[in-house]
Amino acid sequence: MFSESAWSRKSIGDVDVIYHDGLYHLFHLVLPNHDFIAHAISDNALNWRRVDNALFIGDPGGWDDLMLWTMHVTPDPHQPGHWRMFYTGVSRRDQGKKQRIGMAFSKDLFHWQKADVNWEDQRGHDDPEIVQQIRKKLACSVSNNIKAKQNPESSFPLEPDDAHYESSVDEERNWISFRDPFYFREEDQGWLLMAARTNEGPLVRRGCVGLMEEFAPNQFRALPPLHAPMMYDDIEVPNLFHIDGDYYLIGSLREDAKIRYWHTSHLDQPWRNYYDNVLLAQGNYAGRICQDDQGLLLWNFYVRDPHDRLTNNILPPPKRLIRRHNGQLKLQTYEGIINRIVDTLDARCLHTLKGTRDESYFCMLDDTLELISQAGFQGFVFDEEVNCFRMRCRVSMKGAGKCGLLCRIDDETHDGYYLSLDLMKGIAQFRAWKTGPLKSGEHMMQFESLQDGFWRAVEPRDVEVQMVSFGSYHELSIDGNVILSLADANFSSGMLGFYVETASLHVSDLEVHHIKSPTQTDDHLTTGWRKHDEEPE
Repeated sequence: MFSESAWSRKSIGDVDVIYHDGLYHLFHLVLPNHDFIAHAISDNALNWRRVDNALFIGDPGGWDDLMLWTMHVTPDPHQPGHWRMFYTGVSRRDQGKKQRIGMAFSKDLFHWQKADVNWEDQRGHDDPEIVQQIRKKLACSVSNNIKAKQNPESSFPLEPDDAHYESSVDEERNWISFRDPFYFREEDQGWLLMAARTNEGPLVRRGCVGLMEEFAPNQFRALPPLHAPMMYDDIEVPNLFHIDGDYYLIGSLREDAKIRYWHTSHLDQPWRNYYDNVLLAQGNYAGRICQDDQGLLLWNFYVRDPHDRLTNNILPPPKRLIRRHNGQLKLQTYEGIINRIVDTLDARCLHTLKGTRDESYFCMLDDTLELISQAGFQGFVFDEEVNCFRMRCRVSMKGAGKCGLLCRIDDETHDGYYLSLDLMKGIAQFRAWKTGPLKSGEHMMQFESLQDGFWRAVEPRDVEVQMVSFGSYHELSIDGNVILSLADANFSSGMLGFYVETASLHVSDLEVHHIKSPTQTDDHLTTGWRKHDEEPE
């Protein structure tokens, strides 16, 4: 739930997070310029402080002198206690049409030095002598986080091998995918994954997870694709990890802006799908995994408009990545949010949103609620307004009607968030519904569908529900699995409850807790602001 500033054109792009010595290190792109890789740190994965930027685009003539793209930071297997960053770069020489992969080194995760490259500055052969002399003086003799020293023995920058992958900008697509590196190591073997494209097949179905082998320290050679489903234009930001005997591959697809996964028992076997391999709903993109003291976390950036991924992006809280007993993956609410619970809301005090009606009523027996509307829509909301909260319960419905949750509802206008739950089909739809400016005619009614999610319930009419709203971040879990994850700041506080339409909703095991509000604004990564009424970080 942290972004670049709303008043500038800057926005967070792809992210990578590594946990070390009690700190989460966030490395991220800054869009739309792609001119540096930013670095922020946190001790709780929620509050961030920007520190010195990690890398910058190269000086003119370098292989990465136009833009920097997705990166991956890992321990250096050849120098214990040191780190390597694999990153994507594009050059002015190719007008940004060909992507390559470079590397940088660090001893402490804060100070980075680009690896040597086998790359020559081919500009200006006809420059006047005086200009050539100046350029010789400026030639790089020592690498830093801008310049890379020329070394004909270096294997960097890495390029696609035409034996397996599209490699020439002169081909039909006129744009070469070879980006988003991810380094995976198992025992004494290491591989580099990347978003690449096979060199055959239907043109917009060639997206694959490319593969290179590290055959010697910092030396790589191309292998056939790790996964080539022949379905997608690109498989972006791949991740590979191993849990309880199975390998999992995570990738993001531009076709629907979702994060998906595949699995296999052996890396030399085909990758398989489950009936639902979507990890996060549309708008969540470029997922990256991170191992901390509690297990695996999944990070991503969130974009409200899948057709515009360059502005207004948000870094939501991570999700805990869990392997089910049947091998499927699920995501759980990050425990750092739950640790911010401060007190309990009295869920016994509630009232009807639409006033008293003969056909709608509620009753409470012990710790259960029975919410009934025999005809049209009726909301049942708690008397106490909420801002940030965690609500969880079990719900079951009788009848052929509808039900859902109400969040941050204005008691007078009824503006707020409406979360539809189709318990039979397993569909959740999160919507913002509000009143527009007075005298604006048909624009008085403003209705926006924010995100849809799906699940398969063992008992379609009886599910465990958890709803979390934390600042601008909203998350819905069904039966312990995150279904919706999004950011929206239309409404900051209001009434919380349920709605029923031509049905009876049984609510049991109900708990509602207030959560301590975020101490940072959404654009904190740029501005450094915090809320004045909160304690310092």
